[in-house]
Amino acid sequence: MRFSVLMSVYKNSKVSEVKECLESLYNQTIPSDDIVIVLDGFIEQELHDVLQAEAAERAEIQLYSIETNVGLGNALKYGMEFCKHELIARMDTDDIAVFDRFEKQLRCFEQDEELSIVGADIAEFIGDKENIVSYRRLPSEHEEICKFLKKRCPFNHMTVMFKKSEVEKAGGYLEWYYNEDSYLWVRMFLAGSRFKNIPEVLVYARIDRNTFRRRGGMKYYKSERDLFKFMKNNKIISGCAYFRAKFVRFLVYVLLPNGVRAWLFKRAARKTK
Repeated sequence: MRFSVLMSVYKNSKVSEVKECLESLYNQTIPSDDIVIVLDGFIEQELHDVLQAEAAERAEIQLYSIETNVGLGNALKYGMEFCKHELIARMDTDDIAVFDRFEKQLRCFEQDEELSIVGADIAEFIGDKENIVSYRRLPSEHEEICKFLKKRCPFNHMTVMFKKSEVEKAGGYLEWYYNEDSYLWVRMFLAGSRFKNIPEVLVYARIDRNTFRRRGGMKYYKSERDLFKFMKNNKIISGCAYFRAKFVRFLVYVLLPNGVRAWLFKRAARKTK
């Protein structure tokens, strides 16, 4: 089974991290013959030169530029147009894929033709991938994932492999501040998609000491609030569940100090093993 890889770089992307990411893709037990990288607005000249050199050396690398930064959701929507295959694997350019990630995901699609999307767990690290600080583990089976979706994001975005036709059926990627992935999973749920997560770490996800601190503020709160309102309006959750989610998120994202919020994220939403 052939598949594409879809990624996006922007002004904050770092050369060393992008190189490490690409190496993890080249060294897969089943590598992709189609790696689509969207240049979302201005990027540093050094990174631009590195990507151009990679594209010149490796036939699988395809570069597509957007003149001004449009955000991750719009950049991925644009990049999907150029993906050659029905199966598309997402990857963030600062993360590192486990060597057999794609082999394991392809096997899931071979074993169950009804699947629309397959994700996996992540190990979050700071600096070096051996310095793991937390894990994000998620439900693995469809029914559990659908239940989890009503409370929190049910996939680690950088791990997913999906059928292009299933994403397009749900309306494709759309911009939604910090939640373009969650918005897509909810719409795929409404479209009747079939979900699965592999209960193994297949991606090392790079974070920094301020990752959890940044997940706050009024704009972030409104994004989450509106996502739950969308679910309420589409009868995925009840009005009571919506108001509960809205209250909890206002408390966490707006009222709590950054340090307390970071501590809560690491304790309540992450695991240490």
